[in-house]
Amino acid sequence: MTKSELIARLAERYPQLVAKDTELAVKTILDAMATSLSRGQRIEIRGFGSFDLNYRPPRVGRNPKTGEEIPISARRVVTFHASHKLKGIVQGDIPVGDEF
Repeated sequence: MTKSELIARLAERYPQLVAKDTELAVKTILDAMATSLSRGQRIEIRGFGSFDLNYRPPRVGRNPKTGEEIPISARRVVTFHASHKLKGIVQGDIPVGDEF
């Protein structure tokens, strides 16, 4: 699902909301999540999952074509861990309801 699909689905589900308001709400939530992650904070959405940051130290990699060693710098990567409820929904063990 893309951001525009999410906005369209929310606008369809909640007709009392104007499409521009729905778009602003989705953009605000995603911006807040990106800001929190950039500050090193963890995000947990109950019943959905959590977003964490992991540190990957610098290392030496190899160019698979030439075999040449390439230095790879340290970085932080975002990881997502699905909740038990989301895993159950994906597996079909838990029915999807109106409320997530």
